[in-house]
Amino acid sequence: MIGAGKVLLWIIFPYTAMAVFVVGHWWRYRRDQFSWTSRSTQILDRSVLGWASPAFHYGALAAVAGHVLGLCIPQAWTDAIGISENAYRWLSAIAGGLAGAVTLIGFLGLCYRRATSDRVRRTTTRVDIFTYGLLTILIVLGCYLTFVYNLGTNAPYNYRPTVGVWWRSLFYLQPNVHAVSSAPLAYQLHAIIAWAFWAAFPFTRLVPAWSVPLQYIGRPYILYRRRFQAAR
Repeated sequence: MIGAGKVLLWIIFPYTAMAVFVVGHWWRYRRDQFSWTSRSTQILDRSVLGWASPAFHYGALAAVAGHVLGLCIPQAWTDAIGISENAYRWLSAIAGGLAGAVTLIGFLGLCYRRATSDRVRRTTTRVDIFTYGLLTILIVLGCYLTFVYNLGTNAPYNYRPTVGVWWRSLFYLQPNVHAVSSAPLAYQLHAIIAWAFWAAFPFTRLVPAWSVPLQYIGRPYILYRRRFQAAR
């Protein structure tokens, strides 16, 4: 028998977050396309942004890709091709640790810039503060799990038979609550905060991440002509 609290956390909350993520993007785009912007503050202060923003964005993309691969690929698949659990742990922990460290450094730089620059601070909204709070918990917890639970111990925790099984079961529409319930508290908190972040994503300044300008690939050349004929 599954308790009501576990049903709320591990079934209702993830599916609600998925629904808000999808519907929220549609609603925001339909409601006001002019708000579909990152509200860039580059013109206000470029000194820290020049290195902090690329570090955060590239590190975050690598971290998300690593999470997707780690959660989507069952342990049986890596075992079948001869990759032992120990080898997989070191590979994923080193790659994840590097991505997490780069993300954390970039994020700290962005936080420092927003806190110390008066002009940038004035553009900060309540949604920005909420997003920064979620990202702080998410990134710190992720780095803690990587460096403490994996690299810094002789008995690392294997999340794939627990958190990984539960995550995949959500998309099978057969949520395995018992699998995630046996995971350490830090992993459970990381999963809950991650779903909260994805639910909030459509309402943040991060939405332009989906606006890849693919139409520019087939865009015709722009021809520039003189307004007046050149003197001979």
